[in-house]
This record gives sequence, C-alpha cells and structure tokens, in this order.
Amino acid sequence: MTSRLRLGLIGAAILAPQLLPAQQLQKITINFPTRSGASWPMYLAKEAGYYQKYGYDVTLQFGAHPAGIAMLVSGEAAMTNYSMEQAMQAATKDGSMVMLGSSLNKGAFALMAAKGINQGAELKGKRFAVSQIGDAPYNYAIAMLSHFGLSSRDVQWVPIGTDASGRAAALMSGRADATLLTAPQYFKVESAGYKLLANMADFNDVFASTVYLFKKSTITANPKLPEALIKAHAEAIKRYYDDKPMAVKAYLAYDKADPADVERIYDIQAKGQMLERIPYVLTGAVKSILNQADSEAATRIRDYDFHTVIDNSVVDRLVKEGYFEKLFGAGIKSEEERKAKEAFR
Repeated sequence: MTSRLRLGLIGAAILAPQLLPAQQLQKITINFPTRSGASWPMYLAKEAGYYQKYGYDVTLQFGAHPAGIAMLVSGEAAMTNYSMEQAMQAATKDGSMVMLGSSLNKGAFALMAAKGINQGAELKGKRFAVSQIGDAPYNYAIAMLSHFGLSSRDVQWVPIGTDASGRAAALMSGRADATLLTAPQYFKVESAGYKLLANMADFNDVFASTVYLFKKSTITANPKLPEALIKAHAEAIKRYYDDKPMAVKAYLAYDKADPADVERIYDIQAKGQMLERIPYVLTGAVKSILNQADSEAATRIRDYDFHTVIDNSVVDRLVKEGYFEKLFGAGIKSEEERKAKEAFR
C-alpha cells in the first residue's frame, strides 16, 4: 500500500464517525452565544455525529453574552465558543478560564448606513447603533471607523441593548444613522436600499475572533475533553468545506433563517476560508483586540498577562502528531507551519 493511499484511508476513517452506543456517551452542554456563521463548527459537530464519535452526547444551548460565561462558571456548560474579546475580559477577572483554540478570526460584519451616506468619512457626527458600549461589535466598529479617519469621539453612540436584529431595526426606523451588522441581517437592510460602506473582512488588521473557552477546573476533572472537542470541531470544519448541503442543513437546525440567506452566508465564509483548519489562538488577534479596546472594561485587559489564560499546547500536540495532516491532507503542512508561527506564545 502506498503512503498516499494509506494517508487517504486514515483521513476517510477520521471523517466517518463510528458512533458509540448512547449509554457510553458522556452528557455535556456547550453554549453557543450567537446564531451566526461563527457557530457552524458546533452545529456540524452535533448534526454530523462528531461529538458522538469522541464519546460525548452534547446539548447545544443558545445564550447571548453574558449567559455563556455564567454557564461556564456554574458548571452548566463544559465549553463555549465565545468572542475572544469577551473571553479575555472574563478571563482577567479571576483567571479561572482558559482559551484552548480558535475556529474563526474573520467575521461577515458589514458597516451599514442610512440612505444618502455614501462613504465612511460622512459618519462624523452621526448616530451609530451598538448593542452596548464596550462589547465586541462596538470595538470592531471603532477599528473600522479608524480606516475612515474617525475615532470613537467622532460619532454619537446609541446603545440598543439587543443583538444585530435590534441594531438593524434602529437603522431602518431612523433611530440611528449607521450600525455594524452580521449576515443575514445586513442582507435585508441592503436590499431595502441602505448603503454598504465596508465589510470587516476587507481589513486585515481587524479581527473578529472566537475562542474555545473552558473553565480550568472542568479540564482538571476531564483532561481529555479539550482534545476531543477540538478534534470534533476540526472534523466538522472539514465537512463544512466538503459538503455545502450538509453545512446548510446543520445551520438551519439551530437558526430558522431563510435557506437562501444561509447559502449566501456559507458562500461568503467558504470563499474567504474564514473557518480555521488549524485552530491556534493567534498573536495578531490578541494584539488587535488590545488595540481596539476602547472602554473602561476593555482597557483593564491591556496590562494582563494572557499567557496564563491562553493555551495552544493541545493544538501544538495535534500538529506534532500529524492529526491535521491526516485529516486535511499533506497540502495542509504549509498552513500548519504558518499558523504555528502566528500562534500566541
């Protein structure tokens, strides 16, 4: 048997879940804090059986921030796939949490503006809707505004208190002149005639990262859990890129959106290769968040030593063992080497 054939058979075995009997599965809950493309690895890991393959009967439970942090602290959830910035803020409070991987560093965020506003510089003095001052989209907005020569003091912030749907409603009702929206909300706003000023993915220095966030005591009690979940998500991401119909089906199981919108989100993410095959927590993402931090709560994180709460050792070991090469093929080697150099150390 040739080495190439052997590698292919190993990869096929990785992708074909051998499901354990239900009575052998350990029940755990995983929080997903947003119904968006960022949650796709969890959706697919559940619907395609990759959690079961690694011994877990997973309940996926939605809960927007700060619900996911509360679920981790209480032990209700074993993991959450959280905004890196919110994870960093939570981790600095008592050091009880740890970030062990990252499946996304770019987001399908769009800067949308009222009719008649045609470029970013025209937002000076205008009302900008955010969910809350200091949250992740607020800081993404500041980072994007900087590309138009504007700072946080150049716009009037309008806290809405809800998610992207509420921000879209604020824009369309005239309560705000601009806002940052995720897909599919911005599809509807754009089709109604509002102006798309910029996409976050267009700026290499603006990260919208998520991290696999655990409580350290959960890992102490179950040391094999992080590796199992990282593998389940990696195999889900492989399936995502290989099987669009299954990816769309899995998404719709957790978000009753328009299937056409979900397909469009998929096309944007897949074309941009947004889901990370090698899930390191990246130095650039950490630095970007520290630079973007622009609120009292966020400013506290600048002096914190994040080496105590960011741990890339599990991904390092899987790279060394050849796991990702077996999963994705020999062509992943250069990506592994590049991401290893970019990883937070």
